[in-house]
Amino acid sequence: MDGPMHDTNPDKTTLMFQEAAEANAAVERMLAANAAAFVQLGETLRAAPPSVVVTCARGSSDHAATYAKYLIETRIGILVASAAPSVASVYAAPVAPGNALCIAISQSGRSPDLLATVTAQKTAGAHVVAIVNDTTSPLAEMADTLIALSAGVERSVAATKSYITSLAAIAALVAEWSQDESLGTAVAALPALLRRSWAFDWQPVGTALQNANNLFVIGRGLGLAVAQEAALKLKETCGLHAEAFSSAEVRHGPMAIVGEGFPIIAFATSDTVGDDVRAVAAEFAGRGAHVCLADAAADGATASAAAVPAAKADPAIEPILMIQSFYRMADALSRARGYDPDAPSHLSKVTRTL
Repeated sequence: MDGPMHDTNPDKTTLMFQEAAEANAAVERMLAANAAAFVQLGETLRAAPPSVVVTCARGSSDHAATYAKYLIETRIGILVASAAPSVASVYAAPVAPGNALCIAISQSGRSPDLLATVTAQKTAGAHVVAIVNDTTSPLAEMADTLIALSAGVERSVAATKSYITSLAAIAALVAEWSQDESLGTAVAALPALLRRSWAFDWQPVGTALQNANNLFVIGRGLGLAVAQEAALKLKETCGLHAEAFSSAEVRHGPMAIVGEGFPIIAFATSDTVGDDVRAVAAEFAGRGAHVCLADAAADGATASAAAVPAAKADPAIEPILMIQSFYRMADALSRARGYDPDAPSHLSKVTRTL
């Protein structure tokens, strides 16, 4: 069995750290670069609303698609479905004609299965929105609307700033589409709030996971997207078996294995959806689990030894702020466990899935 890829200089500043630290500037660039595109897309979608939204993504980008699903369904009311890329790339199945909106999310824009799926959607009449970092990619060239992430070069295998800019782009898109001024104001405040969140101390999470092997990461609604992302990062950079669950879904069986000392990370937004995460976290703590709760309702305060700080804002953007704090902790934890977060075993930056 492969062991960790040992970091020979644990005090170095990693690419993952440097790139995650740039997220606030990357979001600021992305919002400025795409301001006109968001306005035009919002007008287009209001004039001719799609019957369905189809997302197309893999890995971290697919977690951004989870965020898109919850934000579009709760703010717009249109059903969002995730395309299974193998339907196009392996089965070569056609897509029924219609007036779908296809949102494709990718850092590289070069994975063959993603391109096959977008081609099938476009052939069926979908309006393709590409949220992509590489504007020279085939995906960018296929787009009816191009949203350039403008995150800059991302050299660490672990995506950080490109994921955060993807979430911010989705929030900006929905703010324009819905003409929700409150959400638009929250999106504009993201760069400053990300700077604040980067400074938050999540070391209690790292301490809890230093010698762990397995854990659950809990969220719900918009927070599920960052729970999924956190679980992936813990797997690829820290060698931890982490599973992400909705606080609702974890009650249907998985919670049976949670007992004394079992590690839990919980992401709780400040709204009623977060109340459910807080309730599950309290239940697990009552069983003796080691719970680390990021609670936006506390607005940066740590009410108990189990809490880590999270900023209170519009609940739609709170998960974006939480994952920024998480990335800093995950980088430190990876190195503390003897891994190099920039070069996870068996992984490469561009995954060319067929």
